[in-house]
Amino acid sequence: MTTFNDRERAEEAKFAHDEEMLFRIQARRNKLLAVWAAEHMGLDAAETEAYAKAVVQAEFEEAGDEDVIRKVFGDLVLAGTKVGEPEVRKALEEKAVEARRQLMGEA
Repeated sequence: MTTFNDRERAEEAKFAHDEEMLFRIQARRNKLLAVWAAEHMGLDAAETEAYAKAVVQAEFEEAGDEDVIRKVFGDLVLAGTKVGEPEVRKALEEKAVEARRQLMGEA
């Protein structure tokens, strides 16, 4: 019975680790996307940092990526940029890959 319990604890620990890593990747991805959008909007360093925090917080509005996409795209439109929603979605995908690479490099 001990072997079963050990295996169950190991699976629970792996699940918790994977969920934490996914959360960290999404947060990093959102920050990278915010920096990308801030460059398009012409924000300075302090504004970019504040904007990145706002985008990371947007992740918690609803499940999935739509809340982040909606926020960033809406902000880009309000800033008068010519960046379309497809470009925001593409940037989100690219930043996800970049975030995963960065976090795997840190591990």
